[in-house]
Amino acid sequence: MLGHNFKRTLYEVLEDTGKRRLAAQTLRNVLIFLIIANVVFAVLETVPEIRRTLGPHLRFLQLGSGVVFVIEYMLRLYVADLHPPLRRYGPVGARLRYALHPDALVDLIGALPLVLVLLLPNQAVTMVVILRLLRFLKLARYSPALRSLISAVAAERHALLGSSMIIFGVILMAATVMYLIEHDQQPEKFRSILHGIYWAITTVTTVGYGDVVPISNPGKMVGAVVMLMGYGLIALPVGIIASAFAREIHSRDFVVTWSMVARVPLFEDLSATEVASVAKQLQAFNVRKGVTIAEEGDIADRMFFINDGEVEIRMEHGTVYLGEGNFFGELALLNQTQRTTTVVAYRDCQLLVLEAKALHQLMDSDAALAKKIMDEARERAEAGKKILGELAEEELEQAGYVGADEDQEAQQELFENGDPAKQDQT
Repeated sequence: MLGHNFKRTLYEVLEDTGKRRLAAQTLRNVLIFLIIANVVFAVLETVPEIRRTLGPHLRFLQLGSGVVFVIEYMLRLYVADLHPPLRRYGPVGARLRYALHPDALVDLIGALPLVLVLLLPNQAVTMVVILRLLRFLKLARYSPALRSLISAVAAERHALLGSSMIIFGVILMAATVMYLIEHDQQPEKFRSILHGIYWAITTVTTVGYGDVVPISNPGKMVGAVVMLMGYGLIALPVGIIASAFAREIHSRDFVVTWSMVARVPLFEDLSATEVASVAKQLQAFNVRKGVTIAEEGDIADRMFFINDGEVEIRMEHGTVYLGEGNFFGELALLNQTQRTTTVVAYRDCQLLVLEAKALHQLMDSDAALAKKIMDEARERAEAGKKILGELAEEELEQAGYVGADEDQEAQQELFENGDPAKQDQT
């Protein structure tokens, strides 16, 4: 049992899931620092002066980092069978499938330099240098933006392949025409179409080294046309990737927002379309560390979703901390009574705010949506759901808070002001 608990804890820290967010974020920051430092060290080792003076120190740091990356890779393989999609394959099958996952292959690349240095200290110098530099690929695990960019490129691979074919076709045509025009006047520089391709590539990409240039008037005219076409041709893949990246970011943000809204008990019985309608009412709200988000005694007329950061909720019976992905203030959407707690940003926060007024306007325009929300509120009241301060029972569970017996006696019935269906929706 102790071994299973240790393995579960290790999984939550490595994969940044569960309640051990601080340990997971600390490990994540340490690994990011090591990745960046390793790339810097690999580059510095190629400078003769630095290699002579700091070579032993850099090699020691590289060796230590390599040990960390090997241990990380082995531990990730160890907990691989705890991944929900892989559990059904058993311990061995889950680890084999995980080992073939792109993230695991990148982790393997990060661990290989140490293995090669130990097994082939003299023969693997070039390969070790390359693999050390490739460790920067591990940053993709910790960068949602980089992962989104990779996903965007993968999603648009057919369009990118098509634009590449067009560019290559133009390069081949330009090289052929220039070879026919300039071959007689510059036989050394335009000896073949292959030599013309070099000129065409530098011209289409608007680099223009100037080592191979047309000297005849027809050649200059062709060169001018190819240069003008280069701007449009290079813009093709750039535009495809940019639009796909923006779409990927928008889709990711929408999915995250949608999932947070769908977790709220008041909205858990809504359809996907109805949840999306509620999510559209959210407004972004950035708060600096230490700033008060909601003051005790204020009118509770909005609920909050924590997109990033952590908040501290000060109650009479104790303090609750809620982090990324959690929500609070659900009761404010229907009751709109005075707040009995003070909420302060424990760290810099990115919040999404749902105002009671916006939700009521949406409910007024959609009777079916309003009925589902009010029915859910009534069922929760009849089920004896409790509140403690400003937080509903489900919100307390997010923080792993379990009230003491005296706290339970102090709890009030949810929607204590009466049947929520009778509350004024305007």
